[in-house]
Amino acid sequence: MKKRILFLMSDTGGGHRAAAEAISAALLQRYGEDNLSIELVDVFKSYSPFPLNYMPEFYPWLIKNGKSSWGMGYKLSNSRRSAKVMSRAMYVTAEKQMKRMVHENPADVIVCVHSVLTRPAVDAFMHAADDRPPFLTVVTDLVSTHMFWYDKRVERTLVPTEAAFERGVLAGLKPEHMRVTGLPVHPRFSEIPSQHEARAALGWDPHLPAILMVGGGEGMGPLYKNARALNARKLKCQLVIIAGRNKSLQTRLEESDWNQPTHIYGFMKDMPRLMAASSILVSKAGPATICEACIAGLPMILFDAIPGQETGNVDYVVDNNAGVFAPTPRSVADAAEAWLAEGSAGLRRRSENARRIAHPNAVWDIADEIWQYAHHPRIPTQRSISLIKRISATRLLDFV
Repeated sequence: MKKRILFLMSDTGGGHRAAAEAISAALLQRYGEDNLSIELVDVFKSYSPFPLNYMPEFYPWLIKNGKSSWGMGYKLSNSRRSAKVMSRAMYVTAEKQMKRMVHENPADVIVCVHSVLTRPAVDAFMHAADDRPPFLTVVTDLVSTHMFWYDKRVERTLVPTEAAFERGVLAGLKPEHMRVTGLPVHPRFSEIPSQHEARAALGWDPHLPAILMVGGGEGMGPLYKNARALNARKLKCQLVIIAGRNKSLQTRLEESDWNQPTHIYGFMKDMPRLMAASSILVSKAGPATICEACIAGLPMILFDAIPGQETGNVDYVVDNNAGVFAPTPRSVADAAEAWLAEGSAGLRRRSENARRIAHPNAVWDIADEIWQYAHHPRIPTQRSISLIKRISATRLLDFV
């Protein structure tokens, strides 16, 4: 009989779906589609009332236009008590829909890859039936992990870094219920080609250092300004700019004049090859992008971070000498110019620093844990425990 694996996520940012898809791909490769079925559920969109069901659409706008407010809200909610109260409020608001989620998605193991959903989802599975599958949390923030992630009722919490592990202990989790695995990135990064092979396949100059510039799948942030700042330096390099789904940005880039070979792309799925072919990455401090770059041995110039959840990512990269923080187009250009001036030896040293903090086996280790828990027996829930207590109390009264 196939083992049924249910991933709880939401498209509030690309990292949650990317993590679920990466783990799913590893499970399918390792255990075969004949032995398992996988379902990805966007809990906000499919099982939440208004206005929570619009969070996937609202989140990008909020991050773009209200970063300071987001950072303040993150800080104020980031305590054990606040996280518990807010999570409970979300469950009460969405209780009917989330119980429906439990009944409509039978599973042998639950895997949550979204911080805000962890506690409400556990509540739903605890109260919707007499027993439930094992529940695992895969933390997809890198360092500055929110208390939302940690629930003592979860069988296993898999974290990407020692800092995230320590946060779990602070949240009250037992160390033996957690494990540092690294962040899951797609298995394609396990088969990353050499730089020479990647450049040949992409048609890039085989000799010039390549600066890869990304702004996520939506092409967000000061990508154009950073590119023009680099262009103005007339550096001996080639630029590679990923505009993502931002068609207007792509058109603007394609209509610009460039002082060096410049390759402009829209949305790309072949990031392992693009990173393998590159020498430097210019990006915001997204956790998945950082971990992919580390596996590829790609030193980073980070130009932005979401307050709260990504702040620690910058420190993690900088403290390990895997990159620098450059929050303005001028500082981005300064950093790139300085790195290129160091020559190939300097870039190679920075590349080695990035690889040193990589966890290339993370997705496989996580897939193995999930597969193991998929074979565990179901667990009695709060509802069945309460029923047993009521029956026991009734029998006691009958005896008296």
